[in-house]
Amino acid sequence: MRAILAIDQGTTGTTVAVMNARGNLLGSVNYEFPQIYPKPGWVEHDPEAIWASVLKGIRAVLRKQLCKPADIACIGITNQRETALLWERRSGKALANAIVWQCRRTSAFCDSLKRKGLESMIRDRTGLVLDPYFSASKFRWLLDATEGARGRAKRGEVAAGTIDAFLLSRLSGGKVHATDVSNASRTSLMNLKTLDWDPELLKLFNVPRGILPAIVPSSGELGFTLGVKGLPDGIPISGIAGDQQSALFGQAGFERGAAKCTFGTGSFILMNTGHDRMHSDAGLLSTVAWQLPGQKAPVYALEGGAFVCGAAVQWLRDELGIIKRAQDIEALAERVPDAAGVEFVPALTGLGAPHWDPEARGVISGLTRGAGAAHLARATLEAMALQNVDILRAMERDLGRRMRELKVDGGAAANNLLMQLQANYLGRDIVRPKVIETTVTGACFLAGLGIGIWKDVDALAKVWRSETTFPSRMGPGPRRRRLEAWQVAINRTKSSV
Repeated sequence: MRAILAIDQGTTGTTVAVMNARGNLLGSVNYEFPQIYPKPGWVEHDPEAIWASVLKGIRAVLRKQLCKPADIACIGITNQRETALLWERRSGKALANAIVWQCRRTSAFCDSLKRKGLESMIRDRTGLVLDPYFSASKFRWLLDATEGARGRAKRGEVAAGTIDAFLLSRLSGGKVHATDVSNASRTSLMNLKTLDWDPELLKLFNVPRGILPAIVPSSGELGFTLGVKGLPDGIPISGIAGDQQSALFGQAGFERGAAKCTFGTGSFILMNTGHDRMHSDAGLLSTVAWQLPGQKAPVYALEGGAFVCGAAVQWLRDELGIIKRAQDIEALAERVPDAAGVEFVPALTGLGAPHWDPEARGVISGLTRGAGAAHLARATLEAMALQNVDILRAMERDLGRRMRELKVDGGAAANNLLMQLQANYLGRDIVRPKVIETTVTGACFLAGLGIGIWKDVDALAKVWRSETTFPSRMGPGPRRRRLEAWQVAINRTKSSV
């Protein structure tokens, strides 16, 4: 058997999965790791905890005999994007905790650049808004706040990167320091036109070019395993993409105009715009979707994301204790026909697209004496869907056309009530695939394509299959009123109000 091993390194945990050469997922395991909150609005990860979760996942899939070590033809990586860290080149040891994409600690610095009128230039070159969400200001903060880091960087002792680069370094025994073009496009340091680190942006954010990884395509022989416990040396690492781009690839979103929404820690809508870099006038991002072997130009995408989606359900579970398991929210929410006027805007780490307000904070409103846990659970599911409406409408304004359908994936896509709410509020068909963990699928597809298991994307398109379509069951009038009420709730969270 030829097997593809996929590592999906996410914000709250790591999934390791195995796919065969026919495109069938044979199984997966997931291990969560601690979230670190040093101050309000700050989020960190221990890189060693991340690496331990990867090794634990690899051991588990081998122990479950999903494949044998000798069967592994290649490895694909997909990862939480924008999360930034520094490590020693020689030992591979992290110099400090990673700063997670959700972290807002660099808001003041980003605001200072805005006051200098630099946001337009940054956006023109990177396709990204000026926000602490992205990696550049995180690298700067780490270099300044980690004792001796800048001096060591000048001496060539420090490597920097996003999580994909860290994992590629660890898997290759420190031999490879590289990042794929999709992850590089999320740093605010890569020029979308040249697909290289931009000298002026490096100077602006005070990030030395020498600490950054090489930028490589998303598929091909990118490195080989060396010294990884449980794995043979020499397995090609042949696919890398940021989690949202990987999900679009795993949804077979190969054609211009294809779109997907991933329900994970956050929720993210991506639309394939082909080889055209599209500028957004509606608060969306232009990003690289992927670059395949032999392609001179990458495939680009429009993107909009809400920072907190599934994380809101985890908050109900972990902080409020109204559910014991994340999947319990559907049954609890179904106890009531609606939220009875309760609104929950989960701006727990600020507002993302299209609002981009890092200082916004979550709000629960509309409470009455009769409001209970079921109403809050339903309001949470409604918020997860309504955030995506804001993004989709902005996307349609940019494109100047109406979307036909939206493919969905991620753990919360299994929630039928949430999917029906999403269809109702969007007024579009929601299409759920047979395999909802399409970030894993995308990593496997990219890796398999990279070593020739599949010839091209046309062969991959035949592997993808849908499971369920959710049509909208809400009329235009009720939908309009619901969206108006949501905008009132959104305005309550904004820092300027």
